[in-house]
Amino acid sequence: MTTDDHIIFIVDDDARVREALGELLETHGMRAIAFGSAGDYVNAEKPDLPACLILDVELPDINGLELQRQIAKGDHPPIVFITGHGDIPSSVRAIKHGAVDFLTKPFSDTDLMAAVHMAIFEDRRKRSERAELSLLRQRYLELTPRERDVLPLVVSGLLNKQAASKLGISEVTLQIHRRNVMQKMAAASLADLVRMAERLEIPITHSRKTGGN
Repeated sequence: MTTDDHIIFIVDDDARVREALGELLETHGMRAIAFGSAGDYVNAEKPDLPACLILDVELPDINGLELQRQIAKGDHPPIVFITGHGDIPSSVRAIKHGAVDFLTKPFSDTDLMAAVHMAIFEDRRKRSERAELSLLRQRYLELTPRERDVLPLVVSGLLNKQAASKLGISEVTLQIHRRNVMQKMAAASLADLVRMAERLEIPITHSRKTGGN
């Protein structure tokens, strides 16, 4: 891990804590940007890199748990909470809503660094998934309207003749559309195409019935 392939955000109103955390991260080869309030963090321009947010619970403008709730719907870095006033309900709430860890001051450098590394790993995974989903959506948009009609029928398990009958086209034409769908979606197999359809949340409205039409 190099300093140009990640970023650590620190949000704590105590300048001494911000400085200490910054120095600790720097000794581990990690780049950090510190903020004294939630508002400063939210309003700041942030590099588009795998990240971790080290977030104090008690802040001057907003509670850290409330900030977690407010940014939950967006693409935000995994959070490592730090607090001098930890309690079980707060830690449970934080973890339940996706926090990587909830550390009570004074915490060990080892525990913090383990949580930070875990957060960055998790953010890399999420970014990879988002990029993959974006690519799938782009491929789906490149399908013709008829190919979009064919896709859900194919992944539902209908036989070619059944799917062709549903669309009122010949089986040969259906096979051509099916081949085009597989190629455009870059699906290596039907099982692969099924997984893609699930990720794209394409509704399956038909099912194959034994001996059905």
